[in-house]
Amino acid sequence: MLRLKEIFSVIALGILVTATGVGAGDLATAAFAGNKLGTAVLWAVLLGAFLKFVLNEGLMRWQLATGETLLEGAVHHLGVMVPIVFLPYLLLWSFFVGSALMSACGVTMHAIWPIFDDPDRSKVIFGIAHGLLGLVLVLLGGFPLFERVMTVCIGFMFVCVLLTAILVCEDWGAVIQGMVVPRIPADAHGTLTSAVSTDGLRWTIALMGGVGGTLTVLCYGYWMREKGRRSPGNLKTCRIDLGFAYLATAAFGLAMVIIGSTIQVEGKGARLVVNLADKLSEPLGDIGRWTFLIGAWGAVFSSLLGVWQAVPFIFTDFYTLIRSKEQTLNTGEPTDALKSIDANNPVYRFYLFALTLIPMIGLLYSFKSIQLLYAIIGAMFMPMLALVLLLLNGRSEWVGELKNRWSTALVLLFVLIAFACASFFNLEKKFKPTSESPKLQFAYCREPNF
Repeated sequence: MLRLKEIFSVIALGILVTATGVGAGDLATAAFAGNKLGTAVLWAVLLGAFLKFVLNEGLMRWQLATGETLLEGAVHHLGVMVPIVFLPYLLLWSFFVGSALMSACGVTMHAIWPIFDDPDRSKVIFGIAHGLLGLVLVLLGGFPLFERVMTVCIGFMFVCVLLTAILVCEDWGAVIQGMVVPRIPADAHGTLTSAVSTDGLRWTIALMGGVGGTLTVLCYGYWMREKGRRSPGNLKTCRIDLGFAYLATAAFGLAMVIIGSTIQVEGKGARLVVNLADKLSEPLGDIGRWTFLIGAWGAVFSSLLGVWQAVPFIFTDFYTLIRSKEQTLNTGEPTDALKSIDANNPVYRFYLFALTLIPMIGLLYSFKSIQLLYAIIGAMFMPMLALVLLLLNGRSEWVGELKNRWSTALVLLFVLIAFACASFFNLEKKFKPTSESPKLQFAYCREPNF
């Protein structure tokens, strides 16, 4: 029993990373990619998880080497453009992702407990209820309760989604081949053409970048502080829990591609996940449907709870940095910006309430023009994160022995290029009208990635 507790203490933050980063949009993207290209693109899930591990590992190294979060380092060393670009992105991200998370919880809960005749009304009521429940758990429960609830949710996700994939998989040989042989087919039958299919390339890159979170990558640094991991001596422990986090993320992505490759389904976001559960009742019966729905609910609610708990830290950090700079300019004396970044800070609580209440408007109305602005700014987040890590972790005078090795720098450069391509394809679809079917449009019009 003691051994189990020791293992959990090491991988606890990895559980939080997985639970927060994998939401309805991630599950649906993987399922739809499997539906479109089959199991031939499973390698892209593994590669995408590895690339996000590299990003989070770089963030972790910076924080252990300097004692600063990556946001603090970027503001201190990279100039005034960081806050000018980051604040609009954070505010828009908070609104659209907060709304999408509550919507996903509402849709999934309606499928589990359809007590209202109108699905749209049910989505709003259940979505608001989940948002308020997340608020109460974060305010009253503290970090220990947050960890326990997230662990239960990730347990539901892991058992239910992976069990479903095992039950519906028809060709394990093709699964193994898809994991170890990189290729980009033109369709779900694994058709290969002399030239790379543009559509196949788009879906493969979308799958690579679409599972495992975006802004939520930054949350890990604040959880490190909660756990007291503040020195290079914690490097090994952090690498182990991040390794667990992205192995689990890859497992969920692989499972959803397998499920999507065997079940024909339409829709988008959480509705696609619910439609997928309904389709699973044909080969697996009602037990299979309920099993998958419970796992999907665990995914979306854990994402909501993780965002509610951690994103206010990011805003508090940003606010404290700006106030600290102002005070330094006014008084000429530097201030310690780290002391007040905790869950009792009034700024943290203000943003937690704002993150819960304001996005509820999005459950009732559409904000397409603002969402386009969010898409434009948000598309560049992952490439910019890779660039920041290349710059900050590339100088030994800042991070000492924890600077990037040449191999890490090459991987970060690849991350920058790969996610820049993903951003290009995403924005191209936003601006270019398409005559493709609603099914095909899904990946580029899905709920925001968390």
